[in-house]
Amino acid sequence: MHKLEGITEKIRAGFDARTAARDRALSQARQLTRACSLAIRAVHRDETDVMDEHLSEAGQLAETLKNDLAKYPDLFFAGYTQDALKEYVEANVTCALIQNKPLLTPDELGVADATYLNGMAEVVGELRRRIMDILRHGYSQEAERLLAIMDDIYSVLVTMDYPDAITNGLRRQTDLARGIIEKTRGDITFSLRGEHLEQAIGRLSAQLNGGQPEVNERSERVSPSGQEE
Repeated sequence: MHKLEGITEKIRAGFDARTAARDRALSQARQLTRACSLAIRAVHRDETDVMDEHLSEAGQLAETLKNDLAKYPDLFFAGYTQDALKEYVEANVTCALIQNKPLLTPDELGVADATYLNGMAEVVGELRRRIMDILRHGYSQEAERLLAIMDDIYSVLVTMDYPDAITNGLRRQTDLARGIIEKTRGDITFSLRGEHLEQAIGRLSAQLNGGQPEVNERSERVSPSGQEE
């Protein structure tokens, strides 16, 4: 029985260590998610310095999370950890694309390939948000640039035809991305047509206003009898 007590104490110590690691990971995951959210908000507001600050904080939290769970791969690949790292990918990719900067690779971000692709799928929603902000001020080529990027992302995601157990449910995220892209394409088309209509009305108005003085001048040259002077 003394041997059994020693065995159970060792097991208990292992469970205590794993529980402590899990609790730290949960806290770090929440902090990481918050930092990523703030970075995305900052890039939408064109607050570059604030964005860089939160991305730097997110990078430190992601690295700490990875190092703390190095001994516990099952905790590292748990849903809450990978969800936070997916947000980390989303923040980095969103900020890079909006600012027209090169993308970081999965290795550079320290994330699994499936997590990277799922984060990329989430970026589509943020690009739509950016496009809608642009369209509020009228049609812009920047909106077309971002839509083209959304198409590129979807073109990559749709080729990843692997089981969900490998991709962590990427297929569903890809389907959602397709719906977002098509809706955004319609919004851009509507905005462009509206701008064309506005320009056409403006030209017509200018022509009408420009023709009015000629009518007035002609009226001035006509005598009361109806004959031109």
